[in-house]
Order: sequence, then structure tokens, then C-alpha cells
Amino acid sequence: MADKTDAQLDDLMMAMDVVDTLRHDEQLVAKELGADNRDERMIARLREVYASQGIEVPDHILQAGVEGLKEDRFVYAPPSAGAMRLLARIYVTRMTWSKWLGGLVLACVILIVGWQFLVVAPRERAAAALQVELTQEIPETLGSLSNRIAGLNPENPALDEAQRLLEAGRTAAEDRNIEAARKAVSDLRTLASELAAVYDVRIVSRPGTPTGVTRIPDANPNAKNYYLVVEAIGPDGKVVERTVKSEEDGKEKSVTIWAQRVPESTFEKVRKDKERDGIVQDSLLGTKVRGKLGIDWKDAVETGAITTW
Repeated sequence: MADKTDAQLDDLMMAMDVVDTLRHDEQLVAKELGADNRDERMIARLREVYASQGIEVPDHILQAGVEGLKEDRFVYAPPSAGAMRLLARIYVTRMTWSKWLGGLVLACVILIVGWQFLVVAPRERAAAALQVELTQEIPETLGSLSNRIAGLNPENPALDEAQRLLEAGRTAAEDRNIEAARKAVSDLRTLASELAAVYDVRIVSRPGTPTGVTRIPDANPNAKNYYLVVEAIGPDGKVVERTVKSEEDGKEKSVTIWAQRVPESTFEKVRKDKERDGIVQDSLLGTKVRGKLGIDWKDAVETGAITTW
């Protein structure tokens, strides 16, 4: 059974070789296909070709090769275009396009994950933190500061200002106006600190620092402004930092020493005091008590101060 199958396979391979020989001899094929007795003439020609190569081919194989040539039996004809052909091409080239597809999928995954962790997640955390700040932290802070101010027994103007800031902050929080809400908290905290502060305003009298300075204002060259250099001293004897607005440039600064504007009479009183022994004996100019915003001045002062001289 195996010998018969091998023989059939050998005959088939020989027939294919015959067809291949005929295709390469295009001139012979073109001539003989248009002539009478063309099969016999091609077979004769093929017999000569194989004989010149020392190969003996039976006539039935030569005949089969000639028939195969006429029928295009051993010619590969690509399948016509269609869904099946497309699917076949996709399958055959899967190792090539799958690598590109895998890379594209991986890039998309990295992009999505990166966007989630670097953009979406921080944005969601910020939104959640903002929500907590608006609905919990700011209202609680406003309420705590308001209660602190009320506990200082302030004067009515200070109470009214505290109530205004409290309502403004709560309204801003409800409207999700975070900047306005934070400003209300900051202003209320500043108000509470000012009301709670306790210190004496004392005239500076030490080497290297002037006790008083004068200025000729640009708006009126014929006038002269008088200032006493002062500092705030707390109950513990330490200097208290204050925020002072300079009337020369309109800027606020946190300072430990500033020059308070006073009338000429107060300025002269201090000058004469210092001339006696080089020390200002009566150095107390004013007192700031708890629950008040302003300073209770011992001597006459004027509105205005400077921070450089």
C-alpha cells in the first residue's frame, strides 16, 4: 500500500515538473498551442528535453503534464477578495500586528492609569478637601473665633465687626466662594488677636536709636510733622510685634518699633525730659488693654505713623 502511494506521489511530482518545464519554455508553448497535433508535438519536445538531461519520463506523465498546463491545474490562483480572505490574512500576519496592537493597548493602559493617578485622583482629592473646608473647617473656625471674641467682652464696634465677618464668612462658604471665606476667617482671626493683645506703648530711649524724628511733608513744605519712636512691650517684658501702616507710602509692615505721630507739644515735652539726664523718665505713651482695639494714649497723639526714618 505504501509503495503504491509513493508511486502516485512520484508521478504527480513529475507531472508538476513537466508543467513547470513547459511554462519556462514559453516560446514552445506559444507555438505549439496554436498548431495542429499540438499535444503530440509538445510531448515530443518534452521527450527531447528530458532525454538531453538523461531523464526517462513515461508518455502518460508527459501527457498528464500537457493536460495540466492547459487546465492551469498546478497554477496557484490567489483567492478572490472577501471576508474569508481578509480573515485569513489577519490570521497569517497575527504575529506582526499583534505586537503593534499589544504595544498600543499597553500605551493606552499607561495613559489611562497615568491620567487617573496624576490628574483625576488629585483633582478629586482637592475637590473633597475643598468640600470639607467649606462645610466643616471654615464654619467651625468662624464659630470658634466668634466665641473667642465674645469672651473678651469687647466694645460694641468690635462686636459688630466680628458679627459682620462671621456672617460674611458663612455666606461665602455656602456660596462656595473659598477666597472670600478664607479672607473672612483671616480678618476675624486678626480681630481676635488685636482684641486679646495687651501691651504698653513706650518711648524708645537707648543709644543708637533716636527718640524722636521730624518730617517736612511733600504736600506742605511749610509744615513739619513730629514723631516719637516707640515700641510695644507685653506684660512679660518682651517686645510685641505689631502691624503698622506707614502714612508715607501707605504700606503695612510687621514691626517691633515704629514712629508715632504726635503734636509738637508732646514732642517738646519728651525732648525736654530727655535733655535733663539723657533718659526719658516718663516713657509710657499709651496702654492697650484686653477687649479694646485702640490704644489708650496717656499723652496727646495724632493719627499716623511711619516705619522708616
